[in-house]
Amino acid sequence: MQVIEQLSDEDILWTPTLDSNSIANLVAHIWGTVHQRIETAFFNVPDSRDRDKEFDRGLQLSKAQALELISKSFDRIIMVLEKIRAKPELLLEQPYLSLSPLTNSGVDNQATALEMLLHQFRHLPGHTAQITYIAKMRKGHLQW
Repeated sequence: MQVIEQLSDEDILWTPTLDSNSIANLVAHIWGTVHQRIETAFFNVPDSRDRDKEFDRGLQLSKAQALELISKSFDRIIMVLEKIRAKPELLLEQPYLSLSPLTNSGVDNQATALEMLLHQFRHLPGHTAQITYIAKMRKGHLQW
């Protein structure tokens, strides 16, 4: 969030090349992943993800919307970790068995909660690094 706070609405939509993702795309993708992989399984929220839209070159997202989605994403991750801290046996459950088949995922519906969380914790840092890199390309120097 600290990186996004230093950007403008225009910076959020900027792409280094025509084939690259914008910060808006990456934030939408992080939220889509957290929603589909965490909210649906741990908080019984219906899956409404549209993965293709996350990577739409015309995706419009303001700085305020990007901050809201990234904050919401990490809040959900923290909520599930707190839920698991209180009830560690959840890690061995298979919460995806009754959900629609998972697509574009490193794990399938047979995955345990632990396997899915480990996959997410390998997947999401790459996208947060991309956000930081794009922000540095755009701004040159960021405040930490």
